[in-house]
Amino acid sequence: MPAKKKKKAATKKRATKKALKKRVLKKKASKRRPLKKRVPRKKAVLKKKPALKKKPIKKIEGTVIGAITHYFPKVRAAVIKLKAPLNTGDMIRVKGHTTDFKQAADSLQIDRVPVASAKKGDEIGLLVDSRVRQHDTVYKI
Repeated sequence: MPAKKKKKAATKKRATKKALKKRVLKKKASKRRPLKKRVPRKKAVLKKKPALKKKPIKKIEGTVIGAITHYFPKVRAAVIKLKAPLNTGDMIRVKGHTTDFKQAADSLQIDRVPVASAKKGDEIGLLVDSRVRQHDTVYKI
């Protein structure tokens, strides 16, 4: 008999909890406000900004003779893929994003053999005065 009383007491508690939840839900539902009609907003007028003046691109003196393909920092040598011929003693300018210097092409090498001149299409090794980076452009002055 005591087991039946426990079951009845447990079911009563569940029933009262459910009833309380229903009451709370009804109260919440009744507190809702009716939706207001939406009024279309006025579109904001954007003010046109004056066009920015483009900076003139500076012409670099000389002709393009190649591009840096590799740099060896310990020996301070650059590998240049030539688009035009180059001779020993010619003045060159190396220009890149962070690089800009002029120097004379004193030591040209092709496959570790010193040469006096190189033609278009050759990959040459050249001792450089300062650090260069890949894709820097080489100009002949």
